[in-house]
Amino acid sequence: MNPTDQLHRPWLVAVWPGMGHVALTAGYYLMAKMGMQQFAEFSPRDLFDIDAAIIRDGVVVKPVWPQSRLFVWEGGEQHRDVIIFIGEAQPPDGKYEFCEQLIDFARDHDVERVFTFAAMATDAPPGQDARVFAAATNHALLDELDATGIERLQEGSISGLNGVLLAAAAEKGMPGVCLLGEMPLVFAQMLYPKPSMAVLKVFAQSAGVTLDLAELAGQAEAIEHRLNEFMQQVRQKLEASQSAQSPEDEALSGDEWKAEGGLSADDEQHIETLFQIASEDRTRAYELKSELDRLGVFDEYEDRFLDLFSKDNEKET
Repeated sequence: MNPTDQLHRPWLVAVWPGMGHVALTAGYYLMAKMGMQQFAEFSPRDLFDIDAAIIRDGVVVKPVWPQSRLFVWEGGEQHRDVIIFIGEAQPPDGKYEFCEQLIDFARDHDVERVFTFAAMATDAPPGQDARVFAAATNHALLDELDATGIERLQEGSISGLNGVLLAAAAEKGMPGVCLLGEMPLVFAQMLYPKPSMAVLKVFAQSAGVTLDLAELAGQAEAIEHRLNEFMQQVRQKLEASQSAQSPEDEALSGDEWKAEGGLSADDEQHIETLFQIASEDRTRAYELKSELDRLGVFDEYEDRFLDLFSKDNEKET
């Protein structure tokens, strides 16, 4: 399917890196399962900077600037089109200017509504179902979302571009919603897909699209199990730390549940196989992302993963 210049009643979902990887996980899953295709880039380079030089084999490599790409799913006459904006990084400065430009871009493409996804860390215990909170640019949108079971975010603030984009949308008269998935504060710095799944349920119901969440549910269950085991190990270490410890007995770090010592040859071969499968069927791409997440190497493969959804990679049918 080739994206057209004239989109049909499109909604835009914008995601960036953030707490628990909640927004990005939801965005990548939506993009993969709906078989989207890249149709534009939106990367105002003047709003980003480079903080360090990267050295490989003693040689300074050219800087890699954060990319922001847009992918589209065309729903035909029966459904609205859905656009996903995926930003690799949030600009350190000029956030509001960036968001204003993105809203203008959306308006130029006849976008009717903007969504952002985010995490909301609470004292909720691990294992509890994730609630979804919502804030919107007007009460009518909240009234509409009430049917999905959301809880209204009555007071507070939404930091980062997940919130700033809505502020820009409100000023420019673009309807906008932020869906915030609840997650335990203790896991805030770790990959935690359960709230991503909760957010996607609300979005799919609101957009009137069918989205199979089984794979994400499986990943969420597996990761929560591993994190609970990790927390149990930490508690055991703390209980045993009444006397002096050797370096080997120190509490586990947050990275110990990731793959250690680099990828094995079998891991690399498995990744290549999954890339081949995903290139032939983009709806299988999230299986690849899940494996890259498990191995702790998604950042290294992110550009290649996103290239699966480029126009040049589309298979002829």
